[in-house]
Amino acid sequence: MNPLQARAALVAVGATALLATSGMAPIATATPEHERPSTVLDWYDTTAETIATGGSSAQVTNSRTWAISWIAAARAVQEVPRGVDRSDYQDAALASAMHRSLAVLAPTRAAELDTALQRTLDGVRDGRAEELGKAAGERQALQVLTSREGDGLDAASVNAAFPVPPAAPGVWQPTAPAFGPAIQFGSRVARPFLLKEADQFRLPPPPALDSKRYQKDLKEVRAYGELNSTVRTQDQTDVANFWYDSSLNLLTKPIRIALVASSSKSVTDQAELVATVNAALVDTQIATSDSKYAYQLWRPVTAIRTGDSPDPSWTPLRNTPAHPDYPSGHNSYAGAAERLLTAFVGPRTVPFTLTSSTAPGITRTYTKWHQITADNTEARVLQGIHTRFADEAGVKLGTAVAAYALSKSERLFHSH
Repeated sequence: MNPLQARAALVAVGATALLATSGMAPIATATPEHERPSTVLDWYDTTAETIATGGSSAQVTNSRTWAISWIAAARAVQEVPRGVDRSDYQDAALASAMHRSLAVLAPTRAAELDTALQRTLDGVRDGRAEELGKAAGERQALQVLTSREGDGLDAASVNAAFPVPPAAPGVWQPTAPAFGPAIQFGSRVARPFLLKEADQFRLPPPPALDSKRYQKDLKEVRAYGELNSTVRTQDQTDVANFWYDSSLNLLTKPIRIALVASSSKSVTDQAELVATVNAALVDTQIATSDSKYAYQLWRPVTAIRTGDSPDPSWTPLRNTPAHPDYPSGHNSYAGAAERLLTAFVGPRTVPFTLTSSTAPGITRTYTKWHQITADNTEARVLQGIHTRFADEAGVKLGTAVAAYALSKSERLFHSH
């Protein structure tokens, strides 16, 4: 859908307030009096707040929460019984599915979720449509929650202990300053939402250490990613610091923009958009961890400090995450999001502005989804924590997983 055509149909009474607090430029300012507020957007914002305040320490676990709750919501609103008001039924069904799912997955937010549910139901006329909708939402939430039990995506399973291999050229080792244990090792054995297996799109091996490509990319990181680099510009430093924030934090806002651009679509289509994107992001991280731990490539800081022409004092601009270099997880997420959002609303978007918790006072404005991917690719090099080939491989992997997820997404919305 052309986003410019969608602007006239934008809804959500709460859109302006949320966009202002999240640093995103408002696209719509009010809901016309004859239209009801968007329950989809209201519960999208509720999900984001729930995860921000009561979510997991593991990003993929939070993506799982998004996926489960929105799959349940999408299923609940699919079929409207005859003889009842569609809007009343779907609002009650979506809110009930979201409430039950989130209350189970983020129990510390139960009181706030009860309030959110009541807010939705207060806008629904009492009667058969409301009661049937509430029942459908509860039923679908419990079915999806049950189907995902034991999927290995809880934080403890995701961060299962990784036996560090003996130090050798090219082999991952814990990195400064914490030299902490590896994380996300367990993701590679978690159960995907749509992929057949975690290694379905496993990448080819990274470039050999003595290859021209590896040497070129390591030299780039050494020069541009060093803490006190003399060649990195201020704008590059801003990009690096901005995109050091978690992928899920930063992508939550563009996904919301895609929802706003899709506001003239049905409630079912909008719920399926959110569910598909987040299920694909879970699968993307599973696939990313598979390739990371299949190859266990050392990080640039280890290569620069201990490899050829070692510089033991070299320090990256930002601390290196505790898992292997290849591929970049930020870029696999960015590649997946670009592929998915392009499929849903096209490659361009109305301009929107993001802020980042890791770069206070800095804003960045985007008009195309690909610009986010491009910034991620540059940022991980400029932070000193990834080689460019690892970034590009991440984009390739995320794009492949997302394309597959799109082709199989209908599986998410069949009740069992």
